[in-house]
Amino acid sequence: MSAVLDLTRELVARPSVTPDDAGCQALLGERLAAAGFNVTPLRFGDTDNLWATHGSGAPLLALVGHTDVVPPGPLTEWTSPPYEPTIRDGQLYGRGSADMKASIAALTLAAIDFVRTHPDHRGTLAILYTSDEEGSAANGIRKVMPWLAEQGLKIDHALIGEPSSGQRLGDRIRIGRRGSMHCHLKIRGVQGHVAYPQLARNPVHEFAPALAELVALRFDEGNAHFPPTTMQIYEMRCGTGANNVIPGELDLSFNFRFGTASSEQSLRGQVEDILRRHGLDFDLRTRVASAPFLTTTPQLIDAVVASVRAVLGVETVQDTGGGTSDGRFIAPTGAEVVELGPVNASIHKVDECVAIADLEPLEATYRQVIEKLLV
Repeated sequence: MSAVLDLTRELVARPSVTPDDAGCQALLGERLAAAGFNVTPLRFGDTDNLWATHGSGAPLLALVGHTDVVPPGPLTEWTSPPYEPTIRDGQLYGRGSADMKASIAALTLAAIDFVRTHPDHRGTLAILYTSDEEGSAANGIRKVMPWLAEQGLKIDHALIGEPSSGQRLGDRIRIGRRGSMHCHLKIRGVQGHVAYPQLARNPVHEFAPALAELVALRFDEGNAHFPPTTMQIYEMRCGTGANNVIPGELDLSFNFRFGTASSEQSLRGQVEDILRRHGLDFDLRTRVASAPFLTTTPQLIDAVVASVRAVLGVETVQDTGGGTSDGRFIAPTGAEVVELGPVNASIHKVDECVAIADLEPLEATYRQVIEKLLV
């Protein structure tokens, strides 16, 4: 059994449902300390974070990941228990195997092997792990970044082990991410009896034409790095619980995923224009959960692309798709951010799994990226 497979199995066996780390970082911290890293556990609120460094000065390359996982869902639907790492058909099954304990294991072992071979490397090699990426993300990297600034530390390059690959390991890396904006809309009408609609104003009926226009609207055309903005409704609420009452209010929640072609102000303005044009009585609240970010300087991107080509024999695609990641908290400091990790087809699903044959090549790829930046 390879070292990276063994460590991945140890991590999967720990039920670290967000924000509970379940001892993963303590295990990793012990290994890093034994290899000569300076290890600093950071606890903010209910969240464990791990900061470990080897070397000093610039450039500072941080290997970033999360030890927490999403809940397993119905246990009866799993072929094998989610926290009993199980090998079958060339796959390692278990919650978090792909997202992202295989990457955590590969990053950790690549770092340890690198400092063992290059004890006097230039710059700083850092490990940054959190246990709340899958949850609120309130006390993880969001809190660590100000702490680093207080210590006078600035990340130059952040290699994040998020499962970025599509069909095969290394076929896709993320060089940025779309932003996410939540919107909460209240449409006010006049409550009344369903038999006397002339004495009421049904907010659902009044909103329907505006809704049709809203969901059909193309908010922007995207740009060279980001696709057009998308909008999805995820919750609608109205009614009093009685079947003979016209509701007086309609509450609607929806989300925008947007790139650098739009902003909170531009998207909100387009929504408000439609609502006003239809004469609606409304309140609209918006909150940007994460701003879009994009790495445009080439050093980290070039190192990752060259390492993927050399180790995996793949010409990778650079994109900005997917959801959000902790890169949103690192990129605003000026750091280059690139995400590279396993195939993501099974993440968050029942019977999540990672290909065993990908584990050692993933570790080797991470190791080569480190060498290109710090040797």
